[in-house]
Amino acid sequence: MTKLLKKNFNTKNPGKGTANPAGQIHKKAGDTTAAAKETAVSSISTEDDNTPTETPDTDSYAHEVTDDGFPRRFLANNKYFTISVYALCVVFLSTLIIKCIMSWEETIVTIQNIFNILMPFIIGGLLAFILNPAVNQLMRFFRNVCKIKSVKVQRILSIATTYLLFLGLIIVTLFGVIPQIVDSITELVNSIPQTYDAIYHFFDNLEEHFPDLDIDVVRDTINNALPNMITYLKDFASNIVPAVYSVSVSIVQWILNVIITLIVSIYMLSDKKPLLNSVRSIIYAFVPVKKIDTTMEVFSECNRLFSSFIVGKAVDSLIIGLLCFLFMTLFQLPFTVLISVIVGVTNMIPYFGPFIGAVPGILIMLIVSPLKAVIFGVLILVLQQFDGLILGPKILGDSTGVKPLWIIFAITIGGSMAGVLGMFLGVPVIAVLRYLLNRLLLSRLHKRNIKSAA
Repeated sequence: MTKLLKKNFNTKNPGKGTANPAGQIHKKAGDTTAAAKETAVSSISTEDDNTPTETPDTDSYAHEVTDDGFPRRFLANNKYFTISVYALCVVFLSTLIIKCIMSWEETIVTIQNIFNILMPFIIGGLLAFILNPAVNQLMRFFRNVCKIKSVKVQRILSIATTYLLFLGLIIVTLFGVIPQIVDSITELVNSIPQTYDAIYHFFDNLEEHFPDLDIDVVRDTINNALPNMITYLKDFASNIVPAVYSVSVSIVQWILNVIITLIVSIYMLSDKKPLLNSVRSIIYAFVPVKKIDTTMEVFSECNRLFSSFIVGKAVDSLIIGLLCFLFMTLFQLPFTVLISVIVGVTNMIPYFGPFIGAVPGILIMLIVSPLKAVIFGVLILVLQQFDGLILGPKILGDSTGVKPLWIIFAITIGGSMAGVLGMFLGVPVIAVLRYLLNRLLLSRLHKRNIKSAA
């Protein structure tokens, strides 16, 4: 009986006591199902191993979600940031251009003030540019002839020698040429009363030979001119103290500008190699690699255009000034030094320079003798033809390659913007712009496979 009860108890509670055969059957079925699932998963994973799996973009997710787990409302985008910067730059430049155009007179005054402030540095750079060939020649002399091996010593000696020669030329000009110029001006002022009497006498003779002419108008004009001149001299004498003060201030400013110009030019010549290395570093840092050689070639050609024109024109003008002095001395014309200096300096301006220098010379000669004025005019015409046909091509050659129309344009624009210096520098600037434009046009034609265009 007891055995029968135990048997029934085990039948009702299969988890205890003896194992239930039905439970064993269910366990075996579950094991079979799990094994089938593992087999299916392994087969799927085996097929997926042959195809690339996509991993989630953690960076984009980091941008889309903040540290607190909330989504960001604004996402950083370099593309749109660059577009925004460009748009702001365009708006700023457009506003600046409109402002400059609307207040053009103020713009011109501002540009002139900036140029006046930077003028010592500009002239210093120009002076260093002009004296650089002389420094290079002296360095070769000290290296090849004097057998100095140190490059630093060669540069120091060449710069010192160049500036000693340059300052010596200035001192000779100050103490040799300027006193003669002052004497010429003094003689010219002293001859004004005699010239006045000669003009008055000329009109008297003209009235005697041609009584029908109305000479009274001219005589009244001359008679009124002399009192006006005396009044002007009295006003000038009364204002002599402020004039002396303003002239003194101008002289002090001029001396300071000269000192700054010399210091800037000396530093630019002594530090020429570091300056060039800095320029090369800027080019290599910001210019694309494929265009570095082209950029270096363009800079080299621009340097050649400027140096060949400025140095060649300076030598050409010096020769013309010396020839003018020589021929004026042979023809015994007055004010030789004064007029020769004017002709030599104005000859730096292409085409119009000799004629600009001839105008004051002819006016001065007319005071002395009309015949000598004619002789001087013919002399200047001959010198101009000699310079344009023989001397200029020998020294300058076709250094700029600029047509006469563009030279006239450069002189006009440069003269209106910067006076005599602008008239002189306008030609090499136009030559550089012409070269750059030709390079651009040739590049565009090459991209379109066009070898030449009429």
